[in-house]
Amino acid sequence: MSEHCYDVAHLGHVEMLTDKFDESLDFFTRVYGLKLSGQDETSAYLRAWDDYEYCSLKLTRSDTTGVAHIGYRCASPEALERRVAAIQASGYKVHGWNDGDQSHGRAFRFEDPFGHVFEVYYDTVWYEAQEEAEKAALKNTASAFNGAAPRRLDHLNLLSSDVTEFRRFMETCLGSRVTEYIQLDNGRIGGCWFTVNNKTYDLACTEEHGGGNARLHHVTYATDQREDILRAADIFLQNGVHIETGPHKHAIQGTFFLYVWEPAGNRVELANAGARLIMAPDWKPVVWTETDRKKGQAWGLKTIESFHTHGTPPVEH
Repeated sequence: MSEHCYDVAHLGHVEMLTDKFDESLDFFTRVYGLKLSGQDETSAYLRAWDDYEYCSLKLTRSDTTGVAHIGYRCASPEALERRVAAIQASGYKVHGWNDGDQSHGRAFRFEDPFGHVFEVYYDTVWYEAQEEAEKAALKNTASAFNGAAPRRLDHLNLLSSDVTEFRRFMETCLGSRVTEYIQLDNGRIGGCWFTVNNKTYDLACTEEHGGGNARLHHVTYATDQREDILRAADIFLQNGVHIETGPHKHAIQGTFFLYVWEPAGNRVELANAGARLIMAPDWKPVVWTETDRKKGQAWGLKTIESFHTHGTPPVEH
């Protein structure tokens, strides 16, 4: 395998589709605790209190749910050009350049074999507080916070029918490396966790069991501490939000988690990974077997059935 490439700096934003725009926007701002940076005719631009960019979640009106695109910010204008050249040479489907939106400059879009659309960009809009109440008391914090108060965009999980092929896509197009994966008894890879920097992961791909295409499993924001997740569970309960599973701890990646469904049915997670970073340049991926997985999550909790079947958009049968 080729040496890891650091052309891509980090996961920048996810565009989520909702067919209940007003309810979803209310959830993400008032309950979940994201900040509204701005709006246009079709989308709301949201960010967590310590996301430096104008937008980390673009919430878009639609007649369906799921993910419209995933944006990664490159490390420099030159790094962006290198990635675009690699993507164009990869054989994967390309959509080409677009002018960006109110949150970032021009971007290059391309697609994985399962219909998920990605983009890479460099020019971005740094967040600036629009009113005094939003300004953080501490100069090294991006803004004040409220609601469940996630700190930053952490990762997302996509579904695909062939995780091995998705792995090739991520390594080829984004220069990602794998930190952990699930090796099934039948020889297939059941799930794979990817990073472009020294975070343990910024994107996961797990096997599609619902027969859908281009589906989203979940989008995750990180909290400052575990205790925030316990408080968030009470906030969700108070607001009638469907808590799917958690608070609990994942065996894979060791994250403390809580999963809920926002009003349109998209799964969102709050997670805390503590201080876990991948510092080793020669990190060997951790392999989890089916036997390992059957033990359940880290403290023995069995994974809830809907976690294996629910994705967005729902599959029409």
